[in-house]
Amino acid sequence: QVQLVESGGGLVQPGGSLRLSCAASGSFFSFSIVGWYRQAPGKQRELVAHITRGGYTNYADAVKGRFTISRDNAKNTVSLQMNSLKPEDTAVYYCGVGGSGGMDYWGKGTLVTVSS
Repeated sequence: QVQLVESGGGLVQPGGSLRLSCAASGSFFSFSIVGWYRQAPGKQRELVAHITRGGYTNYADAVKGRFTISRDNAKNTVSLQMNSLKPEDTAVYYCGVGGSGGMDYWGKGTLVTVSS
């Protein structure tokens, strides 16, 4: 059993910033990929960013240049720094772990609301 816990969500005004964190019950090095995904009402879950065990990153076009995914090996956490937030970024953000075949485990999500 793998436990993933997201934190850092909340309400922020357009143009603001938030930093999301994902903590795992085990080491993130047990998995090839750690990813952040999001799901807005009426939409399917979509990729936000991936980071591999080797440090390779991948971003959705909608967030490229604004969001940064990173690892803190000492704390065993994976973070998503979100800058220049837009209302369309509003969604529940999920942390997931897995491999090239897809994500195998998910956290419960944290809500990010971007609104004036």
